[in-house]
Amino acid sequence: MPILPQPHPELNQIPHHLHYDGAYPCPICLWGRISGLAMMDAFGCYLCRHIFTANLETQILMMADQERPLSWHWNGKRWQGGHRPDTELGWGIWLAAFALILLPPTLIWLGGRIFPPLPGSPLSWFPDFWAVSAFFGHLTIVIWLVVEYYQFPLLVFFRVWRRRLWSEVR
Repeated sequence: MPILPQPHPELNQIPHHLHYDGAYPCPICLWGRISGLAMMDAFGCYLCRHIFTANLETQILMMADQERPLSWHWNGKRWQGGHRPDTELGWGIWLAAFALILLPPTLIWLGGRIFPPLPGSPLSWFPDFWAVSAFFGHLTIVIWLVVEYYQFPLLVFFRVWRRRLWSEVR
């Protein structure tokens, strides 16, 4: 059974308002802590090594070391994604996502059933393989878009999680 990293016990003593003297949980790796960097108006995480800038009046934190900045809002206890209410994912977008996942593979599968390959053909398996590949390809695209919308960096999270596991094993 794998050993799961535990968050720091000091995170129970989190300040309610965002300021450069406090230490907060990292919104990227979820295990590290961000604190103010010396002689800079910025925060840094000691575990994932990302640098953040903050707007203390609006309690918003932005990742400064990426081309496409991610942002979070501090609510006094935890970070929340910095989404605007006018850009929420509504039922129309979810319907379009399910259509993108199901429609192309269904059309490919129907095409393979309406115009089947010749019996005994060496590629008679290809229409089914193509339909399954199209389903998983479109599912991957929709999952990627949802992860990008909610700003959860999966690769950074798994990289830090793996690093923590290796450090506990050694």
